[in-house]
Amino acid sequence: MSLHVNQLCVRYPGCAHPAVQSVSFALHTGDIGVLIGPSGCGKTTLLRAIAGLEPIEAGDVVLDAQRLGGAGAQLPARQRRVGMVFQDYALFPHLTVEKNVAFGLQSLAPTAARARVSECLERVGLADLRQRFPHELSGGQQQRVALARALAPEPRLLLLDEPFSNLDVDLRERLAYEVRDILKAAGTTALCVTHDQLEAFAIGDSIGVMHAGCLHQWDDAFALYHRPVTRFVAEFIGHGVFLPARLVPDGAGVAVATPVGTLRDPQECPLPDAYAGGVCDLLLRADDIVHDDLAPTKATIMRRAFRGAEFLYTLLLDSGHTVLALVPSHHNHAIGDRIGIRVEVDHVVAFAKDA
Repeated sequence: MSLHVNQLCVRYPGCAHPAVQSVSFALHTGDIGVLIGPSGCGKTTLLRAIAGLEPIEAGDVVLDAQRLGGAGAQLPARQRRVGMVFQDYALFPHLTVEKNVAFGLQSLAPTAARARVSECLERVGLADLRQRFPHELSGGQQQRVALARALAPEPRLLLLDEPFSNLDVDLRERLAYEVRDILKAAGTTALCVTHDQLEAFAIGDSIGVMHAGCLHQWDDAFALYHRPVTRFVAEFIGHGVFLPARLVPDGAGVAVATPVGTLRDPQECPLPDAYAGGVCDLLLRADDIVHDDLAPTKATIMRRAFRGAEFLYTLLLDSGHTVLALVPSHHNHAIGDRIGIRVEVDHVVAFAKDA
């Protein structure tokens, strides 16, 4: 079932500013969307409005050509056939796994309900634990029970609110991939809220970055990382810094003068007249900076974070600016060491100075 959110606004009583402002996006049938952003950005409020749990001030929500809600018209949540997995799973502690999953199937005949429960438990890999109680399960298993319970009534849309936040860090990304496989196998259209970028990249076909109630960009993970459309998206996604730069004509192409050296003839680059005097702020990710002892540009290591296969170095340039660099961990330099660096950028991401 396809989901269309059109210019949606949600405002809490007594608040001067809306919690969600003019948000629009589309989610195709069978796709998984993710809303990501800092705390208080409005992503959970948006999810609850789609579920019918928050009133809509303006705009509307359309699911498979049916208008679920809008200004002055609200289809009750129970009639939307929209499932929801909550942050704390909300399992019934006094019911077994089997009975938790069967909870929303009262309208089915007992035989059909049992078959549906078995199908869902098989899908999430918990068929052997059907007689266990929630307290006898690990956090990851409880999360799967909540997912199976939400899938059992065959919702037209599944909403997941921070579904992995209660799990260990090492488990989150792996479980996100597993949940994606389960949803894809079921053909379920889903929308998930998270604050964790790795979870978003692992589970989402499309990802929306929100800030202060606004949706800045709705795109795939590659585009968010390499082609952010706003400065906030550029700063929020991945590790990166902005350096002052100037775009100048260079023969038939464009060169970019930066404190790390001049980039010549990048494959994708704004024209010099895109900014007044060609002056702009250039986004450099940690993977744009290459450690090269033969490079003429030197930088001093200010901080280092060991990440197993690599170090994340924070480097101070002679200009006083800082950059980040991911360096293979066998290059084990100490804080205060000076190393050579160069820039490798295929396409230039730049914004107006101090935008």
